[in-house]
Amino acid sequence: QSIPFFIAFIGLEFAVSWVQKRKLSGRINDGISCLSLGILSRLPDVLFRSVDLISYIYVWNNYRLFELPWDSPWTWYLTLLGVDFAYYCFHRISHEVNILWAAHQVHHSSEDYNLFTALRQSILQKYTSWIFNLPMALFIPPSVFAVHLQFNLLYQFWIHTEVITNLGPLEWILNTPSHHRVHHGRNPYCIDKNYGGTFIIWDRIFGTFEAEDAKVVYGLTHPVNSFDPIMLQLRPLAHIWNTFWATPGFCNKLSVIFKGPGWGPGKPRLGLPEEIPVITGKEIPFNPSVPAYLNCYAVVHFAVIMDLYTELLGTVTMLSQGTILLRIGFIILSLTSFGLLMENRQDTKPGILEIIRCLVFVGVYKLGYLRSQFSSLGYAYEV
Repeated sequence: QSIPFFIAFIGLEFAVSWVQKRKLSGRINDGISCLSLGILSRLPDVLFRSVDLISYIYVWNNYRLFELPWDSPWTWYLTLLGVDFAYYCFHRISHEVNILWAAHQVHHSSEDYNLFTALRQSILQKYTSWIFNLPMALFIPPSVFAVHLQFNLLYQFWIHTEVITNLGPLEWILNTPSHHRVHHGRNPYCIDKNYGGTFIIWDRIFGTFEAEDAKVVYGLTHPVNSFDPIMLQLRPLAHIWNTFWATPGFCNKLSVIFKGPGWGPGKPRLGLPEEIPVITGKEIPFNPSVPAYLNCYAVVHFAVIMDLYTELLGTVTMLSQGTILLRIGFIILSLTSFGLLMENRQDTKPGILEIIRCLVFVGVYKLGYLRSQFSSLGYAYEV
């Protein structure tokens, strides 16, 4: 239900960016990468119910201390603050604990900053974030919590943009595009700052606030240089695994997991600030040259996958488990293939993978395991 909302705002951002700078606010390769990661992060929800709500309702039903009235404005105000404070705590810990950062870093791996970036999400993060909401289940009704949880997520969508500069007095209270640009920067002054979701007051209170100053350069301090969604999701975990076994001493091994991503033996918990790479302002985003026809090919086929994904969401209750798994597998295969094509690698693997994907697509479509809202696809594959 949110997809039309996202598309409309992305289109509006394109239009405003063209008026302001005479250029669009994103790149095809990065945009497809962000959307691929967003789709990938939501696929588990096709198979399982939301862990946020399941855990919350369980605590509410079995351990609540008292019940605030759902129809009281004060309950809604308190929940607004409570959900955002829980998000601040989780968000901050996700930057300061290596194993949690391995999941969250996906959102920071883009070297662009636009509304596509907001959709660039981790497939693993949701399985730890729910813990921080449980204290509210002791007294806040699940229905009120669910509304504010969704509001908090939707609010954070629009702040991922460069077309809005400064919002005046609102900058003191709300998390704004300016504040969140700092959060996504890899400049030394941006690291581990501005964790708030809806409000910036928590950062001002706890000393993690930083105003936008020098031009922000976006992305990770050590860019990943890839559009492969599987690699972007899982590579940090592989890095932790390798570092864990390469680090001597049991306590040091635990520190690899539970201290900051910049930690090493003999260093402070969050690492040494002087080891953060210096920003020169001449950094060039990873942007392999891809022929125009390949960009067009990727956009058209990605639109087909988007259609298959939304059709899956709309019909999941009517499908067998095997059909659901087959469709999920094909979507993952397609997103991986698109990512590798956008890298324009010199080896033949991306091309071979894409040929395999197309053959699989024709086969499963003709067998009836895939359905599309594009009627032209049906005509094309009836031959």
